[in-house]
Amino acid sequence: MRKFAVWLGLALLALVGVVTIALMAWEPTFAETSAPPPKARYTAEIIRDEWGVPHIHGKRDVDVAYGVAIAHSQDDFSTLQDVIAMTRGRYGAIAGEDGAAFDYALHLLGARETVERHYAALPADVRGLLDAYATGLNDYAADHPREVKLGNLFPVNGQDVATGFALRQPFFFGLGDTIGPLVKNTEADPEPGRPTGPTPLPTGEEAQNLGSNAFAIAPSRDPDGVTRLVSNSHQPWRGGVAWYEMVVESDEGWHFAGANFPGSPFPFLGHNETLGWTNTVNHPDMVDVYELTVTKEVSGADQRWMYQLDGKWLPLEHEVVTLPVRFGPLVLPIRRDVYRSQHGPVIHNDKGWFAIRYGGIDSIDQLDAYYRLNKAKDFAEWKAILAEQKIPSTNFVYADAAGNIAYFYNAAIPQRQAGPNWRHVLPGNDSSLIWNSLVPFSSLPQYVNPKSGWLFNSNNNPFVATGATDNLRPEDFPAEMGIETKMTNRAYRAFKLLSEANVIDRPTLERIKYDTGWEDTDYVKQTLDGIAALDVASDPVLREGQQLLGQWDFQSDGKNRADALALLVLRKPMGDSYNGRALTPPRWLLTFATTYLMDNFGRLDPPLEDILRVRRGPGDYAVDLPMDGGSDTLRAATLWDYDADGKLSVRHGDSFVMFVEWAPGKRVSSQSIMPFGAATTRPGNVHYTDQAALFVEHKLKPVHFWREDLAANTDNRQVVTSR
Repeated sequence: MRKFAVWLGLALLALVGVVTIALMAWEPTFAETSAPPPKARYTAEIIRDEWGVPHIHGKRDVDVAYGVAIAHSQDDFSTLQDVIAMTRGRYGAIAGEDGAAFDYALHLLGARETVERHYAALPADVRGLLDAYATGLNDYAADHPREVKLGNLFPVNGQDVATGFALRQPFFFGLGDTIGPLVKNTEADPEPGRPTGPTPLPTGEEAQNLGSNAFAIAPSRDPDGVTRLVSNSHQPWRGGVAWYEMVVESDEGWHFAGANFPGSPFPFLGHNETLGWTNTVNHPDMVDVYELTVTKEVSGADQRWMYQLDGKWLPLEHEVVTLPVRFGPLVLPIRRDVYRSQHGPVIHNDKGWFAIRYGGIDSIDQLDAYYRLNKAKDFAEWKAILAEQKIPSTNFVYADAAGNIAYFYNAAIPQRQAGPNWRHVLPGNDSSLIWNSLVPFSSLPQYVNPKSGWLFNSNNNPFVATGATDNLRPEDFPAEMGIETKMTNRAYRAFKLLSEANVIDRPTLERIKYDTGWEDTDYVKQTLDGIAALDVASDPVLREGQQLLGQWDFQSDGKNRADALALLVLRKPMGDSYNGRALTPPRWLLTFATTYLMDNFGRLDPPLEDILRVRRGPGDYAVDLPMDGGSDTLRAATLWDYDADGKLSVRHGDSFVMFVEWAPGKRVSSQSIMPFGAATTRPGNVHYTDQAALFVEHKLKPVHFWREDLAANTDNRQVVTSR
């Protein structure tokens, strides 16, 4: 009997071993692979300037796209793989449960199916770009097999690249804030979540606080007649929506300086020879939620879910998907149900069945639009492209060599009927509520060459964008459009500083962009007044904190004893206000901030430079530098990690900054800066952090847009050719 037990134990142990090995091996073995792009020959020249920024040249646009993939892989192949894994539904095999949430979103939104339906309809030259870019990724992977994270992740093709666009765009106008609570059957969590590290899509705090500043100044406001554009995007500093800077140029007329996200063959913002633009996130109501009436139909051994629409019962589309989820060394197959109705994706939770529909659903036309915008030659051509409404969201702030400035509240807003409360959950049994068209582009808020000579946006409503007499009126736009009405502190400050300026020359514009001030209004006033009104007589630490805040000068420049305390107090109310939540109670804020400072610094007034830091490392090129600004100042330090030593390591805020100028009789010129450097995830590369010292000092580096300027500032040159 004992011998049998021993044999049984050994057999079970062997079985466990076999199962374990199978689980470790199954995911790459059974993962669906992509067909490689059509075989083609591409050749690109990659010249890196003294800052390591790639300048990519090719005879054809497709050659440039190939070079973009190679250059970006050299600097950040890790993040590019995360993005590709997400588009293939395999990010959970890399990042575990957090990654599986992205894979579920891929299936829920039907991103790959959207691409499969519409890819062939994309113009041939756009498909050519995507295939060339995919070829570059494949070639880099083949040449650097030790860097590849997952088996069978490569080859990829143009459809894989397009899927990344189909999946990511809706999250920039807040779709994740709708999906997340529905999946979890919870209200949106107002508390900061645990850090998840860099991800291919913005999530949690990162998604809820996407922001930017943008400025366009007409030549009439500058003594020298210079037209200026300032791009000041606030994105995460790592991950799939962190900026990557480049200059691209082809012999077919594509010449553009700017930045993209990992997974794109072209820049999303910046400038060409004659025009430029930048973007800021806007928050129109582009998502509608419908509650479905659902029943189960049983026929013998078969059963299916049915939903009611216009008095008829229709079957829910149903698919069982397998999510690969890493747990330590194992990758487990987790099955999930995915449903769809005529409205769109359907989520089932304890409260019922809910369908969602959003602007830009079932479209990948943005791939065409961004490419065309890159190559537009004048304002009329550029505006005509934007007016096609192929890009679902984000404000566009524009300037050009002819002296035009413009701001377009770009959004794929559903054409909704008047009457229903579109901000609430809608009945899902009425097909008349399933909209199928968009508000026309001409009906969206927009400004062209206002009399004030300046335009801006800081993620505020489009009715405060220029001089007071030139601003649009909110009452002129139907409520069912769902245009946001919020202001940010950055918007209050920008409007004030621009309105007060007699001239807006380069020094004035730099002073405004790097302003660290707060206005005593809105959530800032409510928060500080609430703290001032607290009865804290029985708590000496809270009393000291209350008194210290009462002496604050409303600047985050490091010159006031209360700067660090105010920084911590105002971060959560900023997020609350930005996302339309009730403000966090003042006692909680004061208690948190004072406790944090006492526990980590033993005082309530440490210098701001001792607590707010720009950090990256370790290694030979590690940096640990002081930063100014705050979570909602024009000099943006939006979010941070709380490091073990108590210091705040900024991870989201001022990211890609670019000043563009068209001076009379001169060619376009520009300067830019990033928080760290071009070699995004290469700690052994000098360009890993070489821009950080300039960044913290409010300085910019040159953009060598013209080839003769680049020739005098070349650090490295290579020619890359497809395999």
